[in-house]
Amino acid sequence: MPEETRIQTFAEFYPFYLDEHANRTSRRLHFVGSSIGLVLLITAATTRNAWLIPLSFLQGYAFAWVGHFFFEHNRPATFKYPLFSFMGDWRMWWDILRGRIHY
Repeated sequence: MPEETRIQTFAEFYPFYLDEHANRTSRRLHFVGSSIGLVLLITAATTRNAWLIPLSFLQGYAFAWVGHFFFEHNRPATFKYPLFSFMGDWRMWWDILRGRIHY
């Protein structure tokens, strides 16, 4: 995608997001990291341990960034599109869970 092109909607962003996650190992790392992050958020809510909240984000992004730097060899979209990227993480997670994207 040309640098000067700015994505305006999530509908435009998601196909770009999927292109940035073409590597199966990277998708697996994203799925695992997001799943661990979700479990930590649920645990934080049920145990009222607020320190688990930042840990949940750290876990999710750590797994994802390993996927980008070592398998995709690209820069995470988080740096340019933080909200769309966060939404894309969960949309891809859901699509993997439902079998719409190969894990």
